[in-house]
Amino acid sequence: MIKMTELMARLLTTSAADGVPALIGTVSKDGRPQISPKGSVNVYSDDTLCFWERSYRSVEKNLAENPCVVVYYRNQARSKEIPYASAAIRFHGVARVVKDGPERERAWALTIPGEQQRDPEKKGYAVLIKVDLIEELSGNVIMKAD
Repeated sequence: MIKMTELMARLLTTSAADGVPALIGTVSKDGRPQISPKGSVNVYSDDTLCFWERSYRSVEKNLAENPCVVVYYRNQARSKEIPYASAAIRFHGVARVVKDGPERERAWALTIPGEQQRDPEKKGYAVLIKVDLIEELSGNVIMKAD
C-alpha cells in the first residue's frame, strides 16, 4: 500500500528552497529518456504526487506516448533526517496531464509560491502521478501498491 509520509511531503515541498528540486524522468515513445528538474513536486494525496508544468518542452509529449515516470529526490545535506539509503527516494508511477478543473486548481494551490511566480498568468497545467512504488536508491522497496 502506498501512503506517503509527512517526511516525504516535507522534503518534496522544501526541495526547491533547499536547492535540490526533484527530478522527473519521462521516456518518449522511441525510448529516449528525459530528466527535468521540477521545483513544484508535492504530495497531492496518500498515493499521488503532483507538479506544475510550465516549461512546455518534452513532458506533455512524452506522457502522451508513455505515462510511466519516476520522480527522484536526493538531499545529502538532510541525510540525518532521511532514513533511506543515500538520502534518496525514487517514486515510480503513472502520470496524467490535467489542464482544467478542480484537480488542476488543487495542484496549483499546492505549488510553492516561487514556482507560481514563474507562471504569473497560470498558463501551465498540472501533472498528477499515481505512485505504485517507492524505493531507496539501493532498490530496497519502501512502499508498493497492492
